[in-house]
Amino acid sequence: MIIDGHTHVYPDRVARKAIAGSPADLKRFGDGTVGSLTEVMAASGVDRSVCLGVANTPDRVDNANRFAGSLDPSRFVGFGSVHPGLSPEENVASLRAHGLKGAKVHPMFQDLRLDDPRLLATLDAMSGEFAVIIHVGAAGTDPGERCSPAMLADIVRQFPRLDVVACHFGGYKRFEEAVETVVGLPVHLDTSWPPSLATLAPGRVRAAVEKHGPERIVFASDWPMADPAAEIEAIRALGLSDDDTDAVLGGNLARLLGIT
Repeated sequence: MIIDGHTHVYPDRVARKAIAGSPADLKRFGDGTVGSLTEVMAASGVDRSVCLGVANTPDRVDNANRFAGSLDPSRFVGFGSVHPGLSPEENVASLRAHGLKGAKVHPMFQDLRLDDPRLLATLDAMSGEFAVIIHVGAAGTDPGERCSPAMLADIVRQFPRLDVVACHFGGYKRFEEAVETVVGLPVHLDTSWPPSLATLAPGRVRAAVEKHGPERIVFASDWPMADPAAEIEAIRALGLSDDDTDAVLGGNLARLLGIT
């Protein structure tokens, strides 16, 4: 089973506007709708996709979580949103109410810092029950000082019972810093690197995977900002063993999230 651990879908009525807010320098490989992602999955051989919902304001959290929870579970794994403008109890209650496995945190889109005490309180409340997928590193022209690899490392150390997936190998556009700071910690790293993982030197990526442990690396495309089929080929081109490649492409995330 191939599982894409990082995709973005929106209700049809808002998808165009939502995608328009994505970095302008990245090509789109779909329109952000469920129908478009379904077609891309069929073409690329992806069996399941983790769909990440992110609310930029507290009042939009429950709507984002409702949509994520409404997705067809035979194809999609909905991840919702949490926001420091809500109490930890409110955030967790919304995730539970909509049957979600976890939440995505994106500091730029949500205008927060990873060391915000209110966010840390919610992460503490999620520990042992939910996973969290965290954007780390740059976004567009923002270098990502509010979500640096070092800040992610602090979260991993502070909440050992929290299942964390760090996007972009733990530091988008800050790969070497992530290798020194995040690689090797007890955290799952996703492989998304739009426009493509293939823009990084394969030997350097393979060395990072081997240092971290292939069992804690999860395939992720960041669709629609990258093509899942091309990203699968980039994973296969790393030269890992067949078993490790299969684990990265789906087995690791299936184990982490209990996907069958």
